[in-house]
Amino acid sequence: MAKIISLSKRRGFVYPSSEIYGGFSSGYDFGPLGVEMKNNIKLAWWKEMIKKQNPPAGGMVGLDAAILMSPKVWQASGHLTAGFADELVECKSCHKRFKADEIKQKVCPECGGKLTESRKFNLMMRTFIGPVEAEAATTYLRAETCQGIYVNFENILNSMRLKIPFGVAQIGKAFRNEITPKDFIYRTREFEQMEMQWFCHSKEAIKYFDYWKKERVKWYLNLGIKKENLRIREVPVEERAHYAKQQIDIEYKFPFGWKEIEGVHNRGDFDLSNHSKYSGQNLEYFDEETKEKYSPYIIETSGGADRSFFAFLCDAYQEIKGGRTKTTKAAKEIEVLLRLHKTLAPIKVAVLPLVRNKPELVKKAKEVYQLLKPHFVCQYDELGSIGRRYRRGDEIGTILAITTDFETLKQEDVTIRDRDTMKQERVKIKDLIEVLKEKLEI
Repeated sequence: MAKIISLSKRRGFVYPSSEIYGGFSSGYDFGPLGVEMKNNIKLAWWKEMIKKQNPPAGGMVGLDAAILMSPKVWQASGHLTAGFADELVECKSCHKRFKADEIKQKVCPECGGKLTESRKFNLMMRTFIGPVEAEAATTYLRAETCQGIYVNFENILNSMRLKIPFGVAQIGKAFRNEITPKDFIYRTREFEQMEMQWFCHSKEAIKYFDYWKKERVKWYLNLGIKKENLRIREVPVEERAHYAKQQIDIEYKFPFGWKEIEGVHNRGDFDLSNHSKYSGQNLEYFDEETKEKYSPYIIETSGGADRSFFAFLCDAYQEIKGGRTKTTKAAKEIEVLLRLHKTLAPIKVAVLPLVRNKPELVKKAKEVYQLLKPHFVCQYDELGSIGRRYRRGDEIGTILAITTDFETLKQEDVTIRDRDTMKQERVKIKDLIEVLKEKLEI
């Protein structure tokens, strides 16, 4: 865990939030490489849902709903009741607070002091709308993105001329006032969700629940997660969310144990029925073919972009003792290899002059870099020996390294080195873009 955190900061994946002011424990900033990788994850999910998915029937559209909504939305959803609250205990000595279900003994895990009786603690983050706080209306930062989909159900249905079954996909920020943010970026107060809501007839809910469960597991495996590090957990009735008729967690084996990275839920007709009740708007669906009017069931897939990022990072991380070059100098060293899937890797191509003290090689390398930059996420690097630069690229998951050498000046070709196999081949510069596209499957 410490090695992953160290790599994340050192190589520009994830930084502690507000670090120059002593940090802010509940948040993290995604650095230059982190934002590229996270965007790649979100784009891969979006393409999967919007472009690639071919469920037994129905289509898929997208949405980007507002973070701030009427507080009535959260009354209807159940978030302002005890159903969306954690049991909180506080140490009478050090005054630190903990979730009651995480305390295995009846004393403070930090100082051994006595704990207070548990009390309910709502996780919604409150804010105010208006110029003067005392007079302003109270509202909330959304605790989940899906409610924006439900309140737009009728708008989407009518404007896109859809018929049930169909899905709505959305990626966006959500906020929860967690009592104990922990485990790096796994549990934070600000996070990003990738959610899909599938609207269907109640008679088909079980079929679609099984379908989406399989599809979501397949997505992680196809992007390189090792099969042995992924599992499905059937959530028992007493642990389910208040809306769930069926619920499974897709769990990843993190360094700190098996933890959920995505949930698949059969939400029944809870959401649209409740929003109909609280808003006074009829959100039932009328089937023109069967003349049946009903409140649709919803199958939800809800994954965390940050948690997925963390899982992909952990799964790709490898340490190779003695390095991969097997030289005497490297015998005692440990080389870090980030074997990220080519879809997710933040840098696809590195361009390297063989040495930096030969102007003609540097000039040619920069020409190659400018040639490739419009087509791929590239990085130019001339600092240090060529071996050290290869290793630096391996450590951040760079797929391919392009080297200009003295043969390049004579033959107008370059060396392509593959991160995983370390095999090298020479390719003419005029063919380089097409060859790289083929290798990267773009």
